[in-house]
Amino acid sequence: MTTDTAMDVTDLPDSLIITNVDASVFVDLNAKSEFESVFLEYDETAQFLYLRNFHRARVNFSSPERAAKARIHQHETLINGSRIKCYFTQLKDSPQNDSPHLHPPKPEKQFLISPPASPPVGWEPIPESHPVINYDLISAVAQLAPGESHELHPPSDTQPGIVVHICEDPKGYKAKKIEQTKRPDGSS
Repeated sequence: MTTDTAMDVTDLPDSLIITNVDASVFVDLNAKSEFESVFLEYDETAQFLYLRNFHRARVNFSSPERAAKARIHQHETLINGSRIKCYFTQLKDSPQNDSPHLHPPKPEKQFLISPPASPPVGWEPIPESHPVINYDLISAVAQLAPGESHELHPPSDTQPGIVVHICEDPKGYKAKKIEQTKRPDGSS
């Protein structure tokens, strides 16, 4: 920083995204030149990229200082009847190398992705816990007998009792047999 009132803009991007751009800017040359003149006051070499479907524009400045000034002065101002908003674009991460391709993530705990033939150093098996058995449920099921009534909830002064009566199959009842589907004739 040069003075105490100046701001450090070295870590800011040199581009702005302008939102809520009036639709006339995309079709009318006069409205477009009026829009551009507002930002050309901050940088004569500013470049404009219009995103018509999003009602947005991207303005590329020659330096972060000029982009910061334009953002501070033009945020929420009226241009062509619309109140625009100015946002900084996202910073590019400085690449470690000049390759344009993505790189795989750093290897971390790869043995969890595909287990090796032998466990990693320091690995110890975790003993399995005993199965959870509800002995009350098992004893209640064991007390059930076919053909008898079973009281699930005893009656009280304020609530009725709940009793389940098992229905038996009617006499002469046989389960229906599923017939096999016949093959179609080969004469067609």
